[in-house]
Amino acid sequence: MTNSSIAVPASPPTAQKKLSSVTHHGITVTDDYAWLRDPGYPVVEDNEVLAHLAAENAWFEARMAPHQPLVDSLFKEMRARIKEADASVPQKDGDWLYWVEFEEGAEYRKWWRKPVSGGDSQLILDEPALAEGKEYFRLGALAVSKDGTKLAYSIDDNGSERFTARVKDLATGTMLADEIPGTLSSLVWCADDRALVYSLANENWRTDNARLHWLGQPIAKDVELYHEDDEGFRVGASLSANEKWIVISVGDHETGETRLIPAHDPLAAPMLVKPRQKGVEYDVDEREDILFILANDTHENFRLATAPLGDPDQWTTLIEGSDEFYLTGFELFRDFYVVEGRVGGLDRIELRYYDDPARIEPIVFPEASYSAGLGDNREWHMEKLRLSYESMVSPGTVYDYDVSAKTLETLKVQEIPSGYDASLYTTERLDITARDGTKVPVSLVYRKDRPNPGPLHLYGYGAYGIAIEPGFSTSRLSLVDRGFAYAIAHIRGGDDLGRAWYKAGKLESRNNAFTDFVDVAKGLIDHGLTQAGRISISGGSAGGELMGAVINSDPDLWGAVVAHVPFVDVLATMLDATLPLTPGEWPEWGNPIEDRAAFQLIQSYSPYDQVKAQSYPPLLVTAGLNDPRVTYWEPAKWVAKLRELKTDENELLFKTNMGAGHGGKSGRFESLTETAEEFAFILWQMGMAA
Repeated sequence: MTNSSIAVPASPPTAQKKLSSVTHHGITVTDDYAWLRDPGYPVVEDNEVLAHLAAENAWFEARMAPHQPLVDSLFKEMRARIKEADASVPQKDGDWLYWVEFEEGAEYRKWWRKPVSGGDSQLILDEPALAEGKEYFRLGALAVSKDGTKLAYSIDDNGSERFTARVKDLATGTMLADEIPGTLSSLVWCADDRALVYSLANENWRTDNARLHWLGQPIAKDVELYHEDDEGFRVGASLSANEKWIVISVGDHETGETRLIPAHDPLAAPMLVKPRQKGVEYDVDEREDILFILANDTHENFRLATAPLGDPDQWTTLIEGSDEFYLTGFELFRDFYVVEGRVGGLDRIELRYYDDPARIEPIVFPEASYSAGLGDNREWHMEKLRLSYESMVSPGTVYDYDVSAKTLETLKVQEIPSGYDASLYTTERLDITARDGTKVPVSLVYRKDRPNPGPLHLYGYGAYGIAIEPGFSTSRLSLVDRGFAYAIAHIRGGDDLGRAWYKAGKLESRNNAFTDFVDVAKGLIDHGLTQAGRISISGGSAGGELMGAVINSDPDLWGAVVAHVPFVDVLATMLDATLPLTPGEWPEWGNPIEDRAAFQLIQSYSPYDQVKAQSYPPLLVTAGLNDPRVTYWEPAKWVAKLRELKTDENELLFKTNMGAGHGGKSGRFESLTETAEEFAFILWQMGMAA
């Protein structure tokens, strides 16, 4: 990212202050840095804005330059833990076996298949070739037609998350003329492989539609199968497990609605399963004219119900919702079905049978703390289920579960070329009591020879009902092998312990997520694992909001802080209904436009609004210029305000990826560069850079 035209700076950049203000509910909020939002966004070409971002990048590079050897060393060891020439376990789908491969040194995958009956392997998609010469590349949807002759896929080459869909003839390798720009969705084959269902992102980056494209026809003739008028809802399409139905789902963060269209006749009138009811979410699949519905209408942890296809809104409970077993999903197969969920915060997978509701077969895994789930199970008739498994000390493992024998067969264990000895590490799960008496689970991994107290890295997210699994990470070892304990705080706002856990960290209860994180840190100190000021922390997006909140409230706890694409300008973003995510986010944060109480609550914790004159810990902030989720100006404004008000001399570095979006750099090795920079910053600020 170095720009040779910019001289090495002697001091951090200072953003110009330009007063602006907005008034809602009789409350006026001033903002000196609102000008950092380019009025032409999503195109960013304002010279003053670009010059400021370039100056921040130059300052980042200047301050990190002395630590480049450490960055290089970290990158080298992280890369050495990745098997460069690697392949997935082939999986059968019809007449073919499908798998992906990474070649030595490749950033991206190649997609392969070969006939089940035997024969040569066929390269169906070459990501490295598609990514050639591009600063950013991401594969979106990928779907092989039912007859196996065509491949539909979509790519994003700038991080804006607007994908262009194409279709490839797999027999000849040629590209069909069909090209659909601006998609943000899956690609669903239907009508005997003559058509695709997809969704376009509108001008505000919202998928408010499901459209039908007939192969060989101009996209101007595409048909809108469904349009959603509520700007807070998003539309998605999928196929039922038996591939008989196109499933059109709409929803926001708390309400859902589903329609079914015959896959062989996509122009048929959609069948509404049940009209939306505020606060009720549901998912639908079908087998032998019976609908299976996962819904939270009678219990917040969801129940599984059935209904006749001809009377779809008459639901009969099959599995009751419970406080203990949080149902998170289900999959139908010909002879049985699988339910997934969590018990006590840990994953649980159960086989159940259509003809014997009392027959329940949980799949048992070998460790007390782990992350497990269904893998890629493509066929309607499955005799062996593909599963994924890992823990904080156990590398990723692929199993086949023999349904008849009830046994697990290990197919592949993640290989770490530079070596890994699991016996050197230990993992544990603690319950730490928060200030209101709630017990917050924490997952930990550290070396058995680590002295206590020592440095500790604490990670958190706590939003949208997203659970952070206690999984494996090779990159994490670069901290753990240097004496860090690595902890995941399963704070409220995620759904780690069920739906109530999620609700207890959103809307009017949002502050619980922040105080949980702080209380976990203090609890880990009380356990003798670390000390105040010896804790590094990190989080991204909504987890970046978490970082902003806890450095405002408890700055002295943290030795180093990394906030990736942080959602820190919460009030201004929730007040702007033109932004891509805002209307759909109101059920998560509240609507400050219409609700004075929501306005005041959000203002009370929004990290940008709560920056004050005090000492702040060392801080590294990242952004993506093309990020449609957390727009670049949120972290840019936050850093500018911190530079103005903070009273310390601690490092504050801000790096904007000028050719990427929400996920940072693409590619399996390019992305490691940013992790290496993050860890180098942490080690530098914790006095461990040598």
